[in-house]
Amino acid sequence: MFDVAVVGGGPVGMLLAAELALQQVDVVVVERRAVPLTESKAGTLHARTAQSLDRRGLLTEVGHPTWGSVAFHFSGMFGLDLGAVVEDGPSIVGSPSAWAEHVYAERATALGATILRGQEVTGLVQHDDHVRLSNGIEARYVVGADGARSAVRKAAGIPFTGMGARVAALMGEVRLPPGLPGGYHRTPRGWLIVWPGGRITTYDYRGPHADRDAPVTLEELQEAAEYIAGFPIPMAEPRSLTRYGDASLQARTYRSGRVLLAGDAAHVHFPWGGQGLNTGMEDAFNLGWKLAAQVRGRAPDGLLDTYHAERHPVAARVLWNVRAQNALADPDPRMDPLRELFAELMRFDEVNTYLSGMISGVDTVYDVGVPGAGWMAPDLTITTDRGAVTLVELLRKARPLFLDLNGRDDLATLVGGRAEVVAGKAESPLEALLIRPDGYVAWTSEAGEETLPGALDRWFL
Repeated sequence: MFDVAVVGGGPVGMLLAAELALQQVDVVVVERRAVPLTESKAGTLHARTAQSLDRRGLLTEVGHPTWGSVAFHFSGMFGLDLGAVVEDGPSIVGSPSAWAEHVYAERATALGATILRGQEVTGLVQHDDHVRLSNGIEARYVVGADGARSAVRKAAGIPFTGMGARVAALMGEVRLPPGLPGGYHRTPRGWLIVWPGGRITTYDYRGPHADRDAPVTLEELQEAAEYIAGFPIPMAEPRSLTRYGDASLQARTYRSGRVLLAGDAAHVHFPWGGQGLNTGMEDAFNLGWKLAAQVRGRAPDGLLDTYHAERHPVAARVLWNVRAQNALADPDPRMDPLRELFAELMRFDEVNTYLSGMISGVDTVYDVGVPGAGWMAPDLTITTDRGAVTLVELLRKARPLFLDLNGRDDLATLVGGRAEVVAGKAESPLEALLIRPDGYVAWTSEAGEETLPGALDRWFL
C-alpha cells in the first residue's frame, strides 16, 4: 500500500513524484514504457515554470536558461518580447522534454520514490480508504498523469469535453535537403515548420486525420509537406514520426474521490506557444504539497479541492488562447488582413504585456481569499542574524514560510509552528508575507494582521 500512485512517467508524472517524495510521501510511479523515451516532443519551458524549478534547485539541471529580451510568437507572428514581462529569473529555458523527464526521475528516485516501468494501467477501483489499480498496485490516492487518452480519467468516470480536431498535424525527424529555410512558413494551404536538427512539422487545415492511430509513413509526411509548401521537399532517414490534431479538451473536474488528474490527462490542446507541458508542470507544483499534506494528515478541510479550483481556470485560459491562435493561423488568404492588424497591435507595450504574460504564465494569480495575495513571491535576499539567504533557497525544502521583514514578533507568534519563520531585512515594501510551498503568497501584511489567522487556517494545520 503506497501513499500515492502516479500513473504515467512523463515529465509531469516524474516531477509530481519528486514533489511528493520531497515531502516524505511514499510514492510509486507506474509507467507503461519499459524504457524512457529518448526523443523529445517539447523543448520550451516558460518563465513561470522556470521560477518554480529554480525554487526546487532544478533550473540549471533541466536545460539552458535565457535571461532578458526573448523574441516569441503569437500564432506564428514573432512580435512579442517575453523578457519585457519577466522580473525574476530567466525569460525562457530550452529544455528537451526527454532530458527533463530524466532529471525529475533521478530526483524522485534519490528522494525515495519507486518507479515501476513496463506496467500498463487499464483501470482502477476506488474504495473508501484506497484505490486499487488494474496491475494490483494499491495506494491511498492515485494521480493520472497518463496523457490525453488517460485510462485513469476514463476509469474514474471524469468527462473530457471540448472541441474536436479540424487540423491534421504531422511531425518527424528526417534528413532534409540543404538550403531549406527554417522557421514558421504559412502558405494558402497550411503551415510548414522547419526546426533545427531536421525536425519538420506540417499543419493541414483541410480536416482531421481519418485514422488518428494509423502509423505515419515517410511518404505521408513528404506529401503533406510538399502540398503545403507547393514544391518538392526530398526527405530521408525518418525517425519519430507522429500525428496529432488540434482538439481542445479539458477534464470537467480534476478530482473524483481519491483520484486526481494532471498534465495532458486533464487538458489537451494544439501546441501554439509551447504551453502544454508548462501547464502540466505547474499542475504538479500546485498539487504536490497539497496532496502530501492530505496524506500526512496535515491538510485543512478542503485543501485538496483547491487544486481543481486553482488549476482548472488556468488551463481553460490556455485552451482559450490556443484556440484564438489557431483561428488566426488559418491559411485562408482572407485571414491575411486580420493577421496584419494583429501584428501591428503586438507592437504596443500593453498588448505585449498582456500576451507575453499569458503565454509565459507570469500573469497567473490564484484566488487565495486574501486581497492583494495569490501571486508568485519574487526572489528576495533576506539579511538575517545568521547571514544572507534568498527566498529561492528557502523554498528548496517546499515548506510553508513566514517572512518577518520588520520585527513583527507578534505576527510570528500567531504563526506558531505552522510555517518556518524567517526574520530579517529585505528590499520589500511589505512588513511580512506568508508563502505557500509552491511559492505563491497566501497573505501579506497589507491585508491586515486580523486576516492572518484565517489565511493560516485555510492552508496549514
